[in-house]
Amino acid sequence: MTDKSEGGSRKPKLVGMNHVALEVGNVEAALAFYGRIFDFTLRGKSKGQAFIDMGDQFIALMETQTPHQDRQRHFGVVVDDRSAVRALVAAAGAEVLPGPFLDFLDPWGNRVEVVEYRDIQFTKAPHVLRGMDLPLDKSDKARRELAAKGMAPDPTE
Repeated sequence: MTDKSEGGSRKPKLVGMNHVALEVGNVEAALAFYGRIFDFTLRGKSKGQAFIDMGDQFIALMETQTPHQDRQRHFGVVVDDRSAVRALVAAAGAEVLPGPFLDFLDPWGNRVEVVEYRDIQFTKAPHVLRGMDLPLDKSDKARRELAAKGMAPDPTE
């Protein structure tokens, strides 16, 4: 895509995600559900909403009475270790979806894909990882992908 708008001025560049907002039927039930699967800190809570901390990002849980079910629409959460996630999702009563990825539907119809930090290009700044007490590293494949974009040293050199 071009970095110029139709008027010729520079368009803002997408930098990342600050948060994702999920519609849930009950905030307390959603916190309990996600707490059975993931270790997280509550950033804040008020009437009809809660915020799950992910370091410098967050998930907003917004209470609504309008049910829905995502089919293709989804968001991906990054975890330090996804090896136990499938069993935890099943034990929490969620539907694990068939396919090549680890996707599940929460009780309110939100489709969540779970990926492991080491295997993807998404990268937390070292000071954010320290603040989260997460000594994480990237796989060789992820390092090569980042290096191809000029975002990391070439691991083959």
